[in-house]
Amino acid sequence: MQLHTTTWGTGDRVALLIHGIMSDHRTWRRVGPALAERGYRVIAVDLRGHGASGRADRYRPSDYADDVVETLPKGAELAVGHSLGGLTLAGAVARLAPRRAVFVDPAWHLATAEEGFGPELFAGFKSATAEQIRAMNPRWEEADVAVELATLALWDTETAYALPEFAGTDLLPAKAEVPSLVTLADPSFLVSPERAALLRDRGFEVRTVAGAGHTIHRDDFDGFMTALDGWI
Repeated sequence: MQLHTTTWGTGDRVALLIHGIMSDHRTWRRVGPALAERGYRVIAVDLRGHGASGRADRYRPSDYADDVVETLPKGAELAVGHSLGGLTLAGAVARLAPRRAVFVDPAWHLATAEEGFGPELFAGFKSATAEQIRAMNPRWEEADVAVELATLALWDTETAYALPEFAGTDLLPAKAEVPSLVTLADPSFLVSPERAALLRDRGFEVRTVAGAGHTIHRDDFDGFMTALDGWI
């Protein structure tokens, strides 16, 4: 599937941004312009079932990965994936061949319904109110609350109902295909300290953004950008 993309900047270096579940390119509303100011041409996708991209009859990790390979340029200077976008980037990185990759609290271990994260819980966020979003994300700016409401309105909840097929399985990459940084929330509910240690053993650099929630770049934009020191 050819995905909808949004671009910031006209720099010589290319940066790719891949969002998480329930979101779209607008989650990067501050990151995209900040990278553009640093000389990147920044391309952000809307994954299938999200934003302005098409809907589909299946939502497997391999489908998301195939889509971004179909849509995005090869050999970018930098590729960044958050949550589901991190899982997607891991499946596409060997083919996209960016010079560097950043995985932001990646969804490499999807919790099972028994662990309290069934698809119905995700799908229920479709009808979240602004008050609920603020309560769940007290550090977000008001603009991010508005973006979340807009993206939820476009989000296909079937993406959530596809998750159980892969829940409870080990989705950690076997190795870092390219120089790779993993930035984690504090605490991360997707990458445990044990898994973080395993990632280090597999060649990933791992950094934690102190006090940040899962959507690190919205919770603590400055902390997120600081965590990228040496990578951008």
